[in-house]
Amino acid sequence: MAQTVVGFFDNPSEAQRAVQQLESIGIPRQSIDISPGNSNTNVSNARNTNSDREEENGITRFFKSLFGDNDNEADRYSRVAQKSQSIVTVHAQSEEQAERAADILDDCGAIDVDERAAQYGYERTGYSSDRNRNESEDETTIPRIEENLEVGKREVERGGVRVRSRIVERPVEDSVRLREEHVRVDRENVDRPVAGDELSNFQERDIELTERAEVPVVNKEARVVEEVRISKDVSEREETIRDSVRSTDVDVDRIDENRSSDTNSDELRNQNRNRR
Repeated sequence: MAQTVVGFFDNPSEAQRAVQQLESIGIPRQSIDISPGNSNTNVSNARNTNSDREEENGITRFFKSLFGDNDNEADRYSRVAQKSQSIVTVHAQSEEQAERAADILDDCGAIDVDERAAQYGYERTGYSSDRNRNESEDETTIPRIEENLEVGKREVERGGVRVRSRIVERPVEDSVRLREEHVRVDRENVDRPVAGDELSNFQERDIELTERAEVPVVNKEARVVEEVRISKDVSEREETIRDSVRSTDVDVDRIDENRSSDTNSDELRNQNRNRR
């Protein structure tokens, strides 16, 4: 259902900012009206008395069309509108859109109509005090309110364990015995006749002897020396929640007849004093 939301601003820049935010939430520009108020001295000085009266009547007619038979509310809003710098009117297409528009107008600095109207001498309702008093004397409802304690639970982080695996190098040493071969050539001077079997060596020939040596050979073997297991143990505990809840107690005291008569007499005297 379409609804109309009106915001009054003392600062035109705040009104312009409200219009921009209203458009940002999807309210079309043609559904937003912004008009200057009646407190701008530059504008009011340029107008004559007749034009001011015509604009005042137009503002009054607009708010009377909004509030229907409630002339008091229409007068309140008309008075505040005439003292404002800018007026932003939003023609919302739904109740939800109207609530969002009202929140934006308040956030951008829209004035409090009730507070401003009270400064101008306007009350919230147009009903007389006698009528309100009679209605309250006929029937008054006092609600009894009780608070209930609702205990729920939610998960929170209490810390934990972080396990990281990294490679660390450390120097090691070990000893090993190595064997080496060395060829030694010895010469000895002799002077003797050749023996019978030594004559076969009287020829050219080559003799080779190979020297051998042991060198260290390093080999690394990876072995599992420890296993680290990560797991969680889950336990439950019972906790007692202590708090306080509030409730409304209604005490009924019967008033005696004499005091009631005195109270009625005081009210009548006050009414007569107000009429004078």
